[in-house]
Amino acid sequence: MRRPVTAVLVALRAAALGALVLLAWNPAVPAPRPGAAGAPPLVLLDASLSMAGHGARWRAALDTARALARGGPIWRFGARVAPFDTLPPGDGDSRLAPALAAAAARGGPVAVVTDGAITDAGDIAPDLLGRARIVVLPRAPFFDGFVAAIDGPRRVAATDTVRLRVSYGTAGGPAPGSRGTLAVTGAGRRLAVRSVALPDSGTLATELSFPAARLPPGWTALAVRLDARGDAEPRDDARLFVLAVSPRPAVVMLAAPPDWDARFLAQTLAEVAGLPVRTFVAAEVGDGRWRDGATLAAVDAGVVAAAVARADLVVAAGAPAAWRRFRPRGAVLVLARGERAGEWYVEPPGPSPLSAGLAGIAWDSLPPATVLADVPGDSAGVAVLTARLGRRGPPRPVVWVASAAGARRAVIAAGGLYRWVFRGGASGVAYRALVAGLVDWLLGEPEAGRGLVAPVVPEAANGLPLEWRWQGRGEPRPVVLRLSSAERDRRDTLRFDAGGRAALWLPPGIYRYAAAGAGAEGAARGVVAVEEYSDEWRWARPALAPHGGRAAERPAALQLRERWWLFAAAAAALVAEWAWRRRAGMP
Repeated sequence: MRRPVTAVLVALRAAALGALVLLAWNPAVPAPRPGAAGAPPLVLLDASLSMAGHGARWRAALDTARALARGGPIWRFGARVAPFDTLPPGDGDSRLAPALAAAAARGGPVAVVTDGAITDAGDIAPDLLGRARIVVLPRAPFFDGFVAAIDGPRRVAATDTVRLRVSYGTAGGPAPGSRGTLAVTGAGRRLAVRSVALPDSGTLATELSFPAARLPPGWTALAVRLDARGDAEPRDDARLFVLAVSPRPAVVMLAAPPDWDARFLAQTLAEVAGLPVRTFVAAEVGDGRWRDGATLAAVDAGVVAAAVARADLVVAAGAPAAWRRFRPRGAVLVLARGERAGEWYVEPPGPSPLSAGLAGIAWDSLPPATVLADVPGDSAGVAVLTARLGRRGPPRPVVWVASAAGARRAVIAAGGLYRWVFRGGASGVAYRALVAGLVDWLLGEPEAGRGLVAPVVPEAANGLPLEWRWQGRGEPRPVVLRLSSAERDRRDTLRFDAGGRAALWLPPGIYRYAAAGAGAEGAARGVVAVEEYSDEWRWARPALAPHGGRAAERPAALQLRERWWLFAAAAAALVAEWAWRRRAGMP
């Protein structure tokens, strides 16, 4: 009887000590997710416009997704990830990476049903792509001619010539014909036509021009269309381009000679002032030969003088001897050529007519100006901004404004401020705020030509959002936008993120918008367009190949101390040994 009792006690002691050793070691052991084996996969269904294009197999994709899901969840992906619904494909992009990342966080098997034309295939992690089962239902190749992009001025004067650079191309196979026709239409009339050579694949570019006087004043949406024989997909044959026509050039810039400061100032003026800017440049100071800043075509001095006389604001950059002969009737902004080189750090503004619009800028974080010019003293003038050389020494004016006999004049005495735009972020915001404040004051209108909001680009492709930027004073706040088109009127609220950007999803159409301002801030008005065009319409070679994915999900690791029953087993073995010893009368 003694031997069995001893054997039992030894076994209990060994079990207890073994459990304690394992708990002290605490190894990681596989822990398969319960219920993962044999579970229906999460199905990611491509809902981009390519799935509804020429030769697409949307109905087959729906049936395949439902069969794979077996009653489980289905997600749509494209420009965004959304729950499944029965609406036809409508996204203007095919981004799979966000959907795969979200599915991986959820866990379980994943299946993807797509036509293979994924735009971010190179950004997907190989392990995510390898885990998913990929089902590809490709479109058969077809010939497609399309207009890829339009580039041109957004604001022109009625006396200008509109020059549009148009990129066009073909996809899906060689063109049945060697030539096609590009045509520009707007305001109910054909404005320009050109016969162009069609590439076998890829894109080419050409220029279309016409007088701006053929368009009515105000905002107009132009359409550029490519006609090519044998084109199987007509929905990407045309693109829209929104521009504004002003009765006269509201802003004229004279740059003699041109430099980076003048170039960035002209670009920012056009963006924040909401007015057409015409630029004239002179490479040699004093020879009287001027050129158009957009085309570099020679311009007679009389034409320059007439444009200066009609302009509401004249910006003079460079040597004064080149532009002093002209007589502007409106306000003048001088971009002075500096002589004092060094690192001139701009200080926070003092009291001035522009101080309210410059509040809240982190001036200590801005790059220094590289050169500074002397500003003549004037009792009627006010220094808006000052700077110190190396943050030491006496402050010197950087931006100076003055008003006398109803004429307003401003001077930017610093060079190298364009680097604020290069850096972007807070520096770019500071530069835009400075230029906007100067324009508002010089033209004598609060928020002249601007409003609380403006579209980043006035056109958006089908299935993509229109992006808006906040350009009012203070922190961005929700803005109610009224939109009207030939088919419908609607109201939407723009809600901005921390960067002052908002997105608005609209169906294809041309919309006139209005966003009412408050107080001194003016109302924002203009035209935006959502095109029928989308990159998704054209044929593209599949970027994904079908495969079955890995059969099983990698088991998760679980530390042994997380197994509660092991603690219970050790305690039970020790208690059982102690009880057995007491019963047997053993110490």
